[in-house]
Amino acid sequence: MAERIPIASDHAGYELKQHLSRALRELGYEVEDLGTNSPASTDYPDYAHPLAEKVESGEVKRGVLLCGTGLGMSYAANRHPGVRAAVAWAPEIAALARQHNDANVLVLPARFVSEEDGVQILKTWLETPFEGGRHQKRVDKIEASGHEHSGDK
Repeated sequence: MAERIPIASDHAGYELKQHLSRALRELGYEVEDLGTNSPASTDYPDYAHPLAEKVESGEVKRGVLLCGTGLGMSYAANRHPGVRAAVAWAPEIAALARQHNDANVLVLPARFVSEEDGVQILKTWLETPFEGGRHQKRVDKIEASGHEHSGDK
């Protein structure tokens, strides 16, 4: 069975979302489009939170968000426990986000990447495994509350 990947954007990411949804289907993934459904102005948290909830609950392993800079979507998604939403503007950033941070939500800055670059970033993120090892300790510390992560434990 194909992995289901939810994808969502605000108005700034709408066109690139449509393009990446097609690319995901061509790569053999099941796409769950959580909106927006037009380029009309919308609020990014309305799309980031539902996608992040699916990752947080374990309903899906990973998801893709898009907005103008990627920043708003990442702020909202990263408020959810267990979600590691990474803004990636180049394939190398997407690879490092997976290798070192086990990023489970890819956030694309739609106003700053071309369709072609967006597809390359997406493919790299999908295909790159988490390296674990010394990085696992660091990822674990992301989920720790403020008083639990002082110093090297």
